[in-house]
Amino acid sequence: MTTIQAIQGDITKQAVDAIVNAANTSLLGGGGVDGAIHRAAGPELVFECRMLHGCKTGDAKITKGYRLPAKYIIHAVGPVWRGGQHNEPDLLASCYRRAMEIATAHNLTSLAFPNISTGIYGYPKDKAAEVAITTIQQCLEQPTSVQEVLFVCFEADNFLLYQQLLK
Repeated sequence: MTTIQAIQGDITKQAVDAIVNAANTSLLGGGGVDGAIHRAAGPELVFECRMLHGCKTGDAKITKGYRLPAKYIIHAVGPVWRGGQHNEPDLLASCYRRAMEIATAHNLTSLAFPNISTGIYGYPKDKAAEVAITTIQQCLEQPTSVQEVLFVCFEADNFLLYQQLLK
């Protein structure tokens, strides 16, 4: 049975098969968790990302983990919050779903997710957490290699939110 849990910490320190990056469409790094992952993985990551030619919002692509403890990075592009009337929930759910599909296709057993779209993209944390947890639970109803899902919350408020929703 797959375990789902929330932890407070730094996603770049997680020793899992893959960490999920809250990427932008260029995949070439940015601020927040994206920048932290690029810095921790090292300069090789940006070279591999250039070969991927970007990624659409709601989709995801995989690269090696390079200098991270994780073997792989799944770069998921979440939506910018524009009030909730521009398909944001579906696009955010698609990020989590695509990350799970990629993990399963690569026979990965452990995944760590950040709080996608809740930083500079402005997605309300409570709404994003509900989408993330619901989508992952739905994905786990399908055959998958994934045995462990971590929601890695950098901030205490997000951690408490995820803990409450996972009860």
